[in-house]
Amino acid sequence: MNTVFGMPALLAGVVLSANLFAAGTVAVQTVPNLPKDFIMGADVSTLDQVEQAGGKFYNLAGQQQDAMAILKANGVNWLRLRLWHTPVNAADVIEDGKVIAHKGDPAGGGNNDLATTVRLAQRAKAQGLKYLLDIHYSDFWADPLTQTKPAAWQDLHGAALEKAVFDYTANVMHTLDDAGVAPDMVQVGNELNGGFMWPDGKTWKAKPDEVIGGDAGFVALLRQGIAAIRADDARYPGRHTRIAIHLANGTSNDLYRRVFDLLTREKVDFDLIGLSYYPYLHGGIADLRANMDDMAFRYAKPVAVLETSYAATLKNGDATPNIFNADSQKVIGYKATPQGQASLVRDVIDAVSQVPAQRGLGLFYWEPAWLPNVGWRTGDGNGWDNQIMFDFAGHALPSLAVFKRVREKSDYQPKLLQPGPIELTAFVGEPFVPPETLRLPFSDDAERPVLIDWANVPAGKTSAPGEFTLKGEITGQPDVMAHITVAPRRNLFVDASFENGALDGWTITGDKSAASNERNPGNAHSGQQSLHYWASGAFKFAASHTFTGLKPGVYHFKAWAAGGGGEKSLTLFARDCGGDAQSVAVHNDGWQQWHGYQINNIKVSGDKCTVGVAVDANAGNWGNVDDVEFAAD
Repeated sequence: MNTVFGMPALLAGVVLSANLFAAGTVAVQTVPNLPKDFIMGADVSTLDQVEQAGGKFYNLAGQQQDAMAILKANGVNWLRLRLWHTPVNAADVIEDGKVIAHKGDPAGGGNNDLATTVRLAQRAKAQGLKYLLDIHYSDFWADPLTQTKPAAWQDLHGAALEKAVFDYTANVMHTLDDAGVAPDMVQVGNELNGGFMWPDGKTWKAKPDEVIGGDAGFVALLRQGIAAIRADDARYPGRHTRIAIHLANGTSNDLYRRVFDLLTREKVDFDLIGLSYYPYLHGGIADLRANMDDMAFRYAKPVAVLETSYAATLKNGDATPNIFNADSQKVIGYKATPQGQASLVRDVIDAVSQVPAQRGLGLFYWEPAWLPNVGWRTGDGNGWDNQIMFDFAGHALPSLAVFKRVREKSDYQPKLLQPGPIELTAFVGEPFVPPETLRLPFSDDAERPVLIDWANVPAGKTSAPGEFTLKGEITGQPDVMAHITVAPRRNLFVDASFENGALDGWTITGDKSAASNERNPGNAHSGQQSLHYWASGAFKFAASHTFTGLKPGVYHFKAWAAGGGGEKSLTLFARDCGGDAQSVAVHNDGWQQWHGYQINNIKVSGDKCTVGVAVDANAGNWGNVDDVEFAAD
């Protein structure tokens, strides 16, 4: 997972209560025709440390039991175990001027060294479970924003580093073989959007003079890890360990095509395409399914969701803010309840199972047993505890049974609930076309898109400010009524949050390829889409929107921005409005650190004005602009 970490807060008194979550059972719709070997997986990499810290687990009957046994009893048939090279602090960990962990201390987050992995793998095999080995090739967390080489390899480059990767991977495989717990699948690297073992295997530059290995370095290191696994297989006639290549952002088709086109072109030997899919960051299940279908067809490879999750509550088990919050529910509409959690997992299972040609192999739920007694690093808290499938005291939630329940024959179908008031907005003098589909609530704590056949809009209803109602028909369901408010268009941007999937009305000049309409709710200020910029080399562009037919007067231009920072120049501008050009500087300071910027007192003396954003950036700079507004004061 690539966003759990980097949230400072000391672990303070763990809340241990069995009553923080809704009790009872959950309703689960059957997923038809699931193969017996469909992967119902769980990543339990923190389990060893959780138990060492005193964590205990209880089955749905309230009886204390081994966590892996509880998972198996609820339909889990695979586990996923991450492996770090040497997970100890390379230096004192200092936060707010205080040392929260010392150099040489275990790093935390599971302390997933090889010995820990062997212990967990032995337990998995004793339960009759298969497991996926997730080799990070790092001493600590590896994700799209952090791919740090092990400290032991910091001075190694080229052939020496490649040999170290081969030898290390071979030793890992031999050690697991000798312990009688050879992995059933191995992923070489974790969330490899921009390569791994940076800078040698990095595929993008953060600044123009950065020295990186690029695609060639990435592929060379990847080959060595894969070669070591194949060489180990050769010691056991007939054995073929499936090898997965794993990326994050499972709805980003451009990302997946870029990486897997490269690997296909270079004839890299792998068996499986792995995706991370966090719906509150990556968007709707339909987008995930479209990407999986494309991957399976384009590369003739099976796919699996190697990480997914959802919250069962909005409550918090420690002092560290949780990744999933109240706003996260709004992205795709599933409630943060055990029922909503189960429904989300069920719908992801359904999406994977429908990948054509039976190329959807299954999914892994990320860290369902990470109790709040263990932090993401030593001395810190746990931002994941409301996405686990146990309560904070270790009692299994009813949602855990989803892995078993989806296989059971049942007539249960979620019922469409009568929605609350449907509020829509029309604008004076503009044609009003109601949306063909709306996301409506169902009885299983989910919201799903529903097709609505609307009555014709009465003539003249948008000629002046006012209100009217419109009836909509849903097949097999009661009619719905929408309340439409007809208002003057104050914000003159028609698609202010870039939700229509294109940069309609915008003119891009300069390095056009650096700008895109990105569909990623984790990078949007509201909704699911935003204006995104990034390029592997230095780039410069302007995105502008020209308004015509304006009335003379005073206007303002506002936009929200967030990003990694480091640009040479980043500004909002207003020009060709009849007066002097105006601008305001934008300063990005981190992912999801949104700030609003505004140009005031824009004097329009004619009938037009051009506003926009200008970016002059170093290689690898990235950011997003969203929720733009141009209006008369």
